[in-house]
Amino acid sequence: MHNQRLFTPILVGSAVILMLSFAIRASFGVFQIPIAEEFDWPRAEFSLAIAIQNLFWGIGQPIFGAIAERFGDRRAIILGAFLYAGGLVFSSFATTPLQHQFLETLVGFGIAGTGFGVILAIVGRASSDKNRSLTLGIATAAGSAGQVFGAPLAEILLAYMSWQSVFLIFALMILATLSLLPMLRAPEAASPGPSESMGQVLGRAFRDPSYSLIFIGFFSCGYQLGFITAHFPAMVTEMCGAIAPGSMLANLGIETTSALGAVSIAVIGLANIAGTVFAGWAGHRWSKKYLLAAVYLGRTIAAGAFILLPITPASVLIFSLVMGALWLATVPLTSGLVAQIYGLRYMGTLYGVVFFSHQLGAFLGVWLGGRFYDMYGNYTAVWWVGVGVGLLSAIIHLPVRERPLNLQSA
Repeated sequence: MHNQRLFTPILVGSAVILMLSFAIRASFGVFQIPIAEEFDWPRAEFSLAIAIQNLFWGIGQPIFGAIAERFGDRRAIILGAFLYAGGLVFSSFATTPLQHQFLETLVGFGIAGTGFGVILAIVGRASSDKNRSLTLGIATAAGSAGQVFGAPLAEILLAYMSWQSVFLIFALMILATLSLLPMLRAPEAASPGPSESMGQVLGRAFRDPSYSLIFIGFFSCGYQLGFITAHFPAMVTEMCGAIAPGSMLANLGIETTSALGAVSIAVIGLANIAGTVFAGWAGHRWSKKYLLAAVYLGRTIAAGAFILLPITPASVLIFSLVMGALWLATVPLTSGLVAQIYGLRYMGTLYGVVFFSHQLGAFLGVWLGGRFYDMYGNYTAVWWVGVGVGLLSAIIHLPVRERPLNLQSA
């Protein structure tokens, strides 16, 4: 039976696991300078490690979804937590770029095992039809909360200890989430039928044009988020107008564009908490595909206006608020749309495959950001690519068929 209450132990435990998992993931940019300075590496070396982490997070998502559905949610989370912690521990001893880049594959798989694919499937199965979209939004917002405090926590710890010690502390934090597993007693989803194996369900979904459209559409979300997370602070530092002495920002201690760039990521994270909860609430009341189209169109307009107008401290903050409100609003809507069309039985795997498209976009956003910057000396070209793929996603969701797919008779 689905629990009719909104806040349940399953939702609370799931939210905390997502929060800690994403807090650590969001902090990796803080380690770029300490690691590069210690080993005298080019900035691109650890940037590639972060890009590889994003890619293997995407590769691991459908794998861990399948593991959860075949062997149980808890075993998938335990495996993910140990891979996550192991990647952090071994990275603390790594001394070459290749070692860091290889070990980020373990971290990427670890994020997959403790991230959206597995956890949202648990939340979705445990929720009533009335509350499902909202609970998915709340769980996603918990990941956003982790983004808000993860990087500042890493910065504070680095003031007192080496980056290697911080990695070890983060490994202990992710292992501590295993103490929450007794809270995650989600009911099993109803089977689609005795003759329907996972392979058959996946095959039918892959032949459904709507699934392909959702897969393609999620690419731009990853591209935009990956690029902005990795490069927006540097873009603000170099392209934003100066902060006026005596202005509100200066009085708050934000006196340089580099400081504003760091603050912009926190503003995005804060606005994202409200945006994802609202998206989850709206997803139960209105068409998810039209809401997704509106989110991507909103991002496209905001990004186009930002790059066309003079970049000022005010425009940076306004863009961060707008983009933050739309940041992960796609996640409860996309995961909810997958559950609505294809059912809950294999939601983890089906959403995991779609999420691979998201992370492929994230990898390209991070990599192309650095590549185009080296080619042109600024971020304008790669920014316009993001505007274009955002517009494509707004259009491509419109033909999606939202009616539940009868897999047994498809």
